[in-house]
Parts: sequence; structure tokens; C-alpha cells
Amino acid sequence: MKKSQLARYLLLLLAAFLAVLSIGSLTRVAQAPEMVGLYIIYSLTMLIASILLLGSYFWLRKKNRAVYYLTVGILVLNIILTFFDQIGLVDVVFMLLNAAALTLFYMSRDEFLSA
Repeated sequence: MKKSQLARYLLLLLAAFLAVLSIGSLTRVAQAPEMVGLYIIYSLTMLIASILLLGSYFWLRKKNRAVYYLTVGILVLNIILTFFDQIGLVDVVFMLLNAAALTLFYMSRDEFLSA
């Protein structure tokens, strides 16, 4: 399997991961009703990131520079923002998946950026 294809598959995995975390954030509303606004913001942010990663999975086949850099930006942002949360096992797994995808994107950048 080519590195570029593996990188794209990791986007699907990350999109699913974020979608599950988004739903998980909404289920926490009942536990802390005073935090409902914050949980909704977290959930929407994760859902938007999930949709963008899913869209990137499909758009990257067209070898669009803007989509490549948007995807890399999302992966970098995911890694950076994870440090602003309480770091647990889920956060470490999420960070490692993002780092693996980012590394694969860097290693196969010629395949994504050649027009």
C-alpha cells in the first residue's frame, strides 16, 4: 500500500474518532448541566473537524494544494489543541494518530502536490 493511501485512510479513522468524541461530549451534558454550553461548543468543533477530514479524504484525490495544506493544518491543530485538554489515554491515542497521519502526509507530499 502506498504511503499516500495509508495517510488518506488515517483521515477516515480520525474523522470517525472525532465523530465518536463529539457524540461523547454531548452525552456528558446530563452529568454537568452547568457546562452545557461548553460541551456543545466542544462537540460542534469536533464535528466540524470530522467533516473537514472526511471531505479532505475525498478531495485529496484531485491533488489540490489548498486541500493538502488545509489537511496538514487540521492535523497540526489537532495535535496542538490536545495539549490544552486533560491528557489521558484517549488524548494520547488521538495525538499519535494525528502525528502518524502528518508524518505520512509529509513523506508522500510529492504524490499529493504533483499536478
